[in-house]
Amino acid sequence: MLVVVAPGQGAQSPGFLTPWLDVPGVAARLDWLSAVSGVDLIEHGTRSDADTIRDTAVAQPLLVGAGLVTLLSLFPHPAEAFGKVAVGAGHSVGEITAAAAAGVLTAEQAMVFVRERGRAMAQAAAATPTGMSAVLGGEADAVIAAAEALGLTPANINGAGQIVVAGELDALAAFADNPPEKARVRALEVAGAFHTRFMAPAVDVLAGYARAISTHDSRIQLLSNADGQVVHDGRQVLARIVAQVSRPVRWDLCMAAMADLGVTAMIEIPPAGTLTGLAKRALPGVETLALNTPDDLPAAWDLIARHGASSAVAGAPTWRLVVAPLKGIFTLADAPAGAGARLDPGTRVGTIASLRDTVDVVAPHGGTVVEWLVEDGDPVSPGQPLVRLHPAHEEALA
Repeated sequence: MLVVVAPGQGAQSPGFLTPWLDVPGVAARLDWLSAVSGVDLIEHGTRSDADTIRDTAVAQPLLVGAGLVTLLSLFPHPAEAFGKVAVGAGHSVGEITAAAAAGVLTAEQAMVFVRERGRAMAQAAAATPTGMSAVLGGEADAVIAAAEALGLTPANINGAGQIVVAGELDALAAFADNPPEKARVRALEVAGAFHTRFMAPAVDVLAGYARAISTHDSRIQLLSNADGQVVHDGRQVLARIVAQVSRPVRWDLCMAAMADLGVTAMIEIPPAGTLTGLAKRALPGVETLALNTPDDLPAAWDLIARHGASSAVAGAPTWRLVVAPLKGIFTLADAPAGAGARLDPGTRVGTIASLRDTVDVVAPHGGTVVEWLVEDGDPVSPGQPLVRLHPAHEEALA
């Protein structure tokens, strides 16, 4: 089973897109996405210096645009990807790349949205002097406790011994002066405290835009940064991407979900290396490939041939699926709905209890029950279809 992952801000380096311009069609696609986003992706991906592409308003569109065009080189016939990639995920802004690749958003929607995300986050960051620091090593609970004692937020819990803390600069300096035992602290060259309360103004801006964006349900099992859960409903995917701007990234839980799903191989799209590096430590036995230049494409195609398989949600049927967000034991709602029953939007159909949590499972759009695909008390895996519904809007048109 193959997962394709998209990196987040900080992964970019000067000139990382240069070798891709030799691939037919890449420059034209970058020109188009530049026009859509208002950011010159070719200039910033090939000639701009490190300080320029560190700017949040530049870095975020650059990362998403780079991911989208290189994915088309990896899968020249995009529809075929849904039969080969079972799982998708992105770290922070990479979630937008993953959502577009999964069919939730169009490329054009993704580029406009990430442009506004970058602008809004840059404006929020300018309001208060804040930053982020990477913490390598140390005991995770001790690192988090020490950060929170100073008013800092564990903004990225990445697993494999890596946590990023964020907050006001004075608090970050105090944390670095007295780090937790066995922990090394390194200040990050970022504009502000991303994924913390300081980004709340950006969330408000993006939530307004999100209400006007049409979405589709994901064509693959898409993992959420919030908690590693599989999210299938397109509106929920977008809502989580908006909320995630001011909430911690739980990449550790995303990797735990990959293990639960049975992932055997990972491809990280450009600029690659960060997420495959984490996977090598946290997911032993999973074959990884960092796709950085066109020279890496043959190895990537070989890996796809050996590990590619479709997920249970790969099709695009006229009915909707409600899928399991995580691994656990499924329990039907108190009043289970049989075949033919009509469910209102947001109806709770049951719960899933895992070792970490118990979550409600709802039918976001409602509809008529076609068939149940699980029974009360069944063990379920992330992304497993639970019930098939005939969409309410299609019934109204019938």
